[in-house]
Amino acid sequence: MKLTVDISSREEAYPIRFDTLDNLPPALAEAGLRSGKIVVVTDANVEALYGGRIVDLLVEDGWVPRLVTVPSGEATKSFEQLHRLYDDILTWGIDRKTPIIAFGGGVVGDLAGYAAATSLRGLPLVQVPTTVIAQVDSSIGGKTGINHAAGKNLIGAFHQPELVFADPSLLASLPSREWFSGLAEVVKHALIDDADFVRWLEENWVRIEKRDEAVVRELVPRAAAIKAAIVAEDVLEHGRRSLLNFGHTFGHAIERIAGYGGFTHGEAVALGMRAAIHVSSRLYPDVDFSAAAALARRLPVEPDPSPLNVDDLMDAMQFDKKVEAGELRLVILADIGRGEVHTCRDTEVVEEAWRLVLTGEI
Repeated sequence: MKLTVDISSREEAYPIRFDTLDNLPPALAEAGLRSGKIVVVTDANVEALYGGRIVDLLVEDGWVPRLVTVPSGEATKSFEQLHRLYDDILTWGIDRKTPIIAFGGGVVGDLAGYAAATSLRGLPLVQVPTTVIAQVDSSIGGKTGINHAAGKNLIGAFHQPELVFADPSLLASLPSREWFSGLAEVVKHALIDDADFVRWLEENWVRIEKRDEAVVRELVPRAAAIKAAIVAEDVLEHGRRSLLNFGHTFGHAIERIAGYGGFTHGEAVALGMRAAIHVSSRLYPDVDFSAAAALARRLPVEPDPSPLNVDDLMDAMQFDKKVEAGELRLVILADIGRGEVHTCRDTEVVEEAWRLVLTGEI
């Protein structure tokens, strides 16, 4: 299956292809990339599973790959790892047509993508995502970047890929925690944009938990299609793309206070969606959000959030990119399948949501 992100306002378009990894080399050629040197950035976990396979595929097709491995985990999105990556690729003798393949999850995609955006004023980028979060969300739309002590993803750039190539069969090797973490983004996409998809997720959840192959083949492209349609319409996040931050303002605050890596990104977003759904229910009391709340609670969260402090989390939210003129902008639901951006002046309802999340009441 193939989707296309058509950024007509910028005269750009790129394909999102769902296929077996063995077909990556011809997909590179179809994307207009020449054979020669190519940098493959991955993490230690993915290298152990698939590093040799992707290198062999590229060599057989006439490429000269350089495999660069970074540590696994959110802490890798740092200045230190970025500069190590610069040192590695810039001293190898690349030119402005040397592609960088981001072969891994969202962390690798963000780090390698930002290196591609900023090396030699921009190198061709290919996203080959290996996690649920990356296949349905972070590899699509051109967001790249690293974290800062002041907050998550505060340093970065928009750099659109030449190709997104996703092999859903690679998801079978994910640890259970990473699988469910990625499903948070799938649930998010459904809740903000597709009520029918919400119902499909409810009906198929047992098969989703078991990673039924047929269900996964439908789930991944369907969730990715929502992201692709939204970013094609609003590439630089001036409007509708902000809806993709549903649950993230709360979630980023959790990551900041708990320390990056304490909660997975998906776990933080899962808790954030519970809070955002509660705020939605206060703003739209006539809407039945029970199905949305139940779906969000199906996402397991391993760490106990109760030790976190509400005041600390409220303060952390002020560092979010969506704060404008000192006012917090939350993505909420006007209905199931219909998200909206709300300027939140009532901090009491936000504090209430935090308390209920931390005590496990929602």
